[in-house]
Amino acid sequence: MSNYTEEVGNKLNALLEKTYDAEKGFKKAAENVDHAGLKNYFNQKAQQRYDFGHALKSEIKSFGEEVDKGGSVTGAAHRTWMDVKAFLSLDNEESMLEESIRGEKAAIDEYEDVLAETTLPVSTKNVLNAQKQHIVEGLTNIQRMEDIK
Repeated sequence: MSNYTEEVGNKLNALLEKTYDAEKGFKKAAENVDHAGLKNYFNQKAQQRYDFGHALKSEIKSFGEEVDKGGSVTGAAHRTWMDVKAFLSLDNEESMLEESIRGEKAAIDEYEDVLAETTLPVSTKNVLNAQKQHIVEGLTNIQRMEDIK
C-alpha cells in the first residue's frame, strides 16, 4: 500500500469527522421540523451518513491507518445554529432545508478536495466517488423540496 500516505489518511479522517457532523446535523434537522415527509427525509440522510462513516472507517483501517472518532467543534456549532434558527424562525422547514443545502454543497467540495489527491488507492476513489454521487443526488432532492415549500 505504498500509495497510501499519511496525508491521505489525515484527509480521510477529516472527511470522516465531517460525515459524523453531517449525520448529527441531519438528526438535528429532523428534530426541528414538523413536516412528516421532511422529518423522514432528514432521518434517511442521517442513516446514509452513518453508513458512509462505516465505509470510510473500513477503508481507513484496510490501509493500516488509525480512525479518528467524534465530531468537530465546527459541526457542533453548526447544529447549535440550526437550533437557534429553528427557535427564531417562523418556518422551521425552510430554515432546515437551507442549512441542509449549505451543508451538502460544503460536503461536495470536501469530497472533491480529497478526490483530487493523486495518491488515492482505487478502492478509496471508488468509495468516495459513490458517496459523493449520493450527496449530489441528495442536494438535487433538497433543492426540489425547497422549490415546493
